[in-house]
This record gives sequence, C-alpha cells and structure tokens, in this order.
Amino acid sequence: MTAPLTAPNLLSTARPGAAVDTVLLANAIRALAMDAVQAANSGHPGMPMGMAEIAVALWQRHLRHNPANPHWLDRDRFVLSNGHGSMLQYALLHLTGYDLPLDELKRFRQLHSKTPGHPEVGVTPGVETTTGPLGQGLANAVGMALAERLLASEFNRPGHAIVDHRTYCFAGDGCLMEGISHEACSLAGTLGLGKLTVFYDDNGISIDGQTKGWFTDDTPKRFEAYGWNVVPNVDGNDVAAVDAAIRAALAVTDRPTLIDCKTVIGKGSPNRAGTKQAHGEALGKDEVALTRQALDWRYPPFVIPQEIYDAWDARARGAALEGDWQSRFASYKAAHPEPAREFERRMNGRLPSDFGARAAALVQQQIAKAESVATRKASQQAIEAFAPAMPELIGGSADLTGSVLTNWSGSKTVTAKDAGNYIYFGVREFGMNAIANGLGLHGGFIPYVGTFLTFSDYGRNALRLAALMKLRTIFVYTHDSIGLGEDGPTHQAIEHAASLRLIPNMELWRPCDTVESAVAWASAIERADGPTCLLFTRQSVPFQKRDESQAAAIRLRSRRLERERGTSRDHHRHRLRGRPGDGRTRSARRRGHRRARRLDALHERLRSSGRGLSRLRTAGRRAARCRRSRRHRLLAQVRRPRRRGRGHRSLRRVGAGRRGVQVFRLYRRARRRRREANFVEAGLIRPTALPRSGA
Repeated sequence: MTAPLTAPNLLSTARPGAAVDTVLLANAIRALAMDAVQAANSGHPGMPMGMAEIAVALWQRHLRHNPANPHWLDRDRFVLSNGHGSMLQYALLHLTGYDLPLDELKRFRQLHSKTPGHPEVGVTPGVETTTGPLGQGLANAVGMALAERLLASEFNRPGHAIVDHRTYCFAGDGCLMEGISHEACSLAGTLGLGKLTVFYDDNGISIDGQTKGWFTDDTPKRFEAYGWNVVPNVDGNDVAAVDAAIRAALAVTDRPTLIDCKTVIGKGSPNRAGTKQAHGEALGKDEVALTRQALDWRYPPFVIPQEIYDAWDARARGAALEGDWQSRFASYKAAHPEPAREFERRMNGRLPSDFGARAAALVQQQIAKAESVATRKASQQAIEAFAPAMPELIGGSADLTGSVLTNWSGSKTVTAKDAGNYIYFGVREFGMNAIANGLGLHGGFIPYVGTFLTFSDYGRNALRLAALMKLRTIFVYTHDSIGLGEDGPTHQAIEHAASLRLIPNMELWRPCDTVESAVAWASAIERADGPTCLLFTRQSVPFQKRDESQAAAIRLRSRRLERERGTSRDHHRHRLRGRPGDGRTRSARRRGHRRARRLDALHERLRSSGRGLSRLRTAGRRAARCRRSRRHRLLAQVRRPRRRGRGHRSLRRVGAGRRGVQVFRLYRRARRRRREANFVEAGLIRPTALPRSGA
C-alpha cells in the first residue's frame, strides 16, 4: 500500500516539495513504469520513461485537480491519447494521492485490476476517457474543451466564473498519423478552442522502428495551417523548458496550442533508449538493473522514498483548489439560483422533471396526427419536441444536415465567436463521433450526431468506445435501406444495421413510423448507461394504426429493455422493425401465429422421428418472417449438402406423396418462446400451448 502522504500547502507554483530534485520526481515515474511492465512481462515502458519530465512540469506546476474528488466539476481534464503508455498515468495517479494503491500497480495488466493495459474510464480513479485506439483520445479532448467553452458561455456571469478549466492531452506519433487527428484538430482550430493544450511526444519511434521511413510530415507547420498556436522544438526531457512552453500556451487564449516536445523513448535505459524495443516490450530483468544504475535509482522494485511521495502529493493543493471553487459557487448560487440549479442538474446527468410527461404527450400527438412520413422527418419532429426544454441536447451532422434532419427551429450554430447548440462538423464522421463522446465525457451535455447509415463504418470505432464507456451518446443514421433514390449501391445500407447490433452495450432502434420514432428518441435520451443508434428511413412509410393498448405496449417494451439492461442479451431481438407492414392487424397476426404453430408442430414431429434430419440444414434467417407470409413463402428450400454418387437427392417442399420433407427455421426454439412471451406480456396475442421436445 502507498505510504501515508503528508504534503504541505501546494497552492503556489514554487512548492515546498520542489526541494526534491525534479530529476528524482521524473525517475520515480520511470522506475514504477519499468517495474510494472516487467512484473507483467507485457506493456509499453518507453513512452512513460520518455515523457516523465513533461508529466512533472504539467502535474507538479499547472494541472488543477483534486485526488480526493476525481469528479470535481471544475477540474482540469487530462487525456492520455497515446494510451499504450498507461503506466505514465497510473504512476502519476498513484504518486499524487488518488485511490490507486501500490498493489494495483503491481497488478498492471492483470484481470480485474484497476490498472488495465490501456486507461479505462470508470475503472481507474482519475482517468477521464478510455484510450488505446490511437487518435481518439485527442478527439475526445477536443470535445471536452468545446464543452468547457459552451458551458462557460452559458453559465458564467460577471464576477462569477464557475466554469473555468483547461484540457490537456498527451499524444504521440501514432495519434497524429491516424486520420482522426486531422479531422478533430482541424475543427478545433476552426472553433478556436483556446483552453486546449496538446503535448506531442515527438520521439520518432513506433513499433516498426524509426518513423522517418513512413511519417515525414512537418507537424508544427501542419498545426499552424489548422490555425493552432505552436510551440516548436521544446526539449521534452527538460522540466524547465516544458514549463516555459506551458506558460507560453496559457498566454494564447483564442487558439489551441500544440507543444512539440522532442523526447527520447525509453530514456534512462542504456541499451533500449531510442529504439523500437523500448516501445512495446518489457526491458528485461538485466536491462532494468542496468537502468537503475544509469539513473542512480538505488531502491528495490516498487519502492518509492517518502520524501518523493511528499513532493508528489497533490491532495492538500487539490482540496484547497476545490474548496475555493465551492466557495465561489456558493456565491454564484446565492446571486443566480436558477442557473446554479440548472448547472447542477446537467452536470449530474439528470433529465428535466417533466421529461416523462413531455415524451408521453409527443406519443399521443403523433398518434392523433397519424402522419405517413419518412421516419427521418419523424425524428426531426421528436427533436423539435424535446430540445426546447433540454438545453443539454447538442446536435450536429457530418455535412448532411438537410438530409438527416438533425437540426430544429431553435438550432444555433457553434462558431469560434458564438456559442450555440448545433455543430457543423463537415465531412468528418469519425472525428464527429469521437468529439461527441468527449462532450458526453465532460458532462453537461447529451450529444447527438447524424449521417447516412452507410457511412457509419467511417466512425465505427468511436461507437464501440462509446459503448465501452457507457456514454449517453445518440447516433442518428438515416437512409437506412436501398430505398434512397438514385445514389446507387455505394449509399445503400445492407449489412450496417446487423453490424451495429453486434456492438456490446449498443442499443439500436429502427422505428417504422412517427409513434415508434418518438418512443425511440425518448428511450435514447433516458438511457444513462450506454449509447443508442437510431435508424431512420429516407422514404415515407405508412402510419400504423394502433389502439391505446398497442401504443402503450411500445413503451412497455422500451421499459423491459431498461430493466434487462446489464444482462447478457441481444438487443436486436427486441427491436422495433423499420419496414412498413410490420404493424399488422390483430387478425393478420393471429393467422401468422397459427401458421407458425402448425409449422412448429410439423418440425417437432420430424425431429422426433429422426428421419433423415441429420443430413438436413436449415434455411436462412429470412424464414423467420413466415409469421406474416403466405404458406408457400414459409417453405424455404433446404437441401442436403451436394454430393456425387449414389443416394443423392434433394428434399423439396412438403407435397402429397412425398416422403422427403423440408425443415424450415423460424427461430431457435428459445428465441421463439421469448418473442412470443414478449407479445403476450404486451397484450398483443393470447398465450398458446407450444409444442415441446418430448411432448
């Protein structure tokens, strides 16, 4: 366990702990990094060892945070975009006093530890976002900096700056090689995010070796072209030089800053420093011993002297910083009670108290209107209904606003000079999704972004991370089928809906009319533990007539999903379908179920007899649609595997005089019973006696 920390007052830049040489502070990071990676025999020691002085300059002298309260609302945000160097962040969190004891560092990269191979939000105290897929942390940082600026514009009052913090991001060569870095940083420059500072670990090494063979960009010039303030050629292994660069960045308030830090990967290792081996391999016991000698680090593995703990401890300073903010917020609350309550509600992720009533009213309104429109239009109607009472809803689109209809009558464009609630992302689907995740991570906003469904592939990994991080991000996808006009196969979504349903913890709704669109939007907004994909049509679809019980059943199924959330389940088994004709009359549903039961009974008799079934294969999933098809469409043609030689024959549809029969697959038995149980619970059908094995 970490020894007790007894730091003095750390409010000033010239800290009493500074009596400890900054070299020792940096070497403590190096020692913990190489020891933890060696204990796991897996990891990336080179980046933490190379960026140690940068971490000392930022975390010792500038970062405003409170280890005792990692969720303090006005803390600075720190993002480790090059997440493979996670031991740098874990060492900093441990040394500065977060709830990350030394035993957890010893369990680096082990199952169920608080120190996973890449930082994960919600697992390790003090980690702001899940990183690892390079470049996405940088885009998340852009979203966080944007959130800070928008909240400051909305809630700050003269003499009361309750939102006033910065976003710092560490990024490496790999982050800047990824295309998402261009998408996010280009937009950050356009929007003039002056409280965003990025430290570029310019060490010239990646896993394959020296990057000069494949990455020869003039990165400072590139960022100058984006409209960034650039501090070039900083000695990243000199604490004073990095400190001076940070001060220069703080002086520029109308542009984000890139600090180009020249570092040596694996610094301190006699034989691995500056090589690709330092990037992604444990140093090895012998090299660790040699590194200790080279650094004059005389302590055993995982042992940190108390004076170094005392110098690193940030708890007293953090408590003072937060205490000062709490005092200022109390004054703000006394002077402006309504904005203060709204700020607390939004930062705590609570919905307006009348949200449920507003959602119910929208559903009733759509039932009464009974419009046959494209569901993308129904989606816009839902936004129009919810957004006026929910200022936390912030939308945007990847250059398709007029097509995906993510704007509404109260949309105000976010620019470098003006705050608003709608972001024109340009053609940047991946960057858009990751920036939206950053907005959600910061707090105070429920982001929703839109593009065509076929372009979901561009930003898919950001969707996956949103699901991993359990973010309340809403992804709106329109033009969900081949029915999209003359654009042709490049824009026709075929496999995309099924692909998105495979993402764990991702909910997907594909509503068939205005009522289901309203329910889908309400469910997506209510969901606080994961993202939602909403799929909408380009073409108009017929309104499905419902009585009150059927309308209530849609909502009931939504609540069932809420109750079941957190279990291992297939969300798409319970989804609302987005094809016209699904809202059949009760008589049609009863006919379909009678046919299905007859077919199931036939299948059961065949299964029991065992007559040739071992050589049969079932039809595809399309046969599941038999519940609403005519009998001859229910009978999918199933043949044995083709063989040459004696005894080959095909089994055709059931017919008079034929001994061979066809087996058709409706659902696997458990799935069929589950679906029928859902219909029974919703009051759509009556309970029926289903044939069971052995009955």
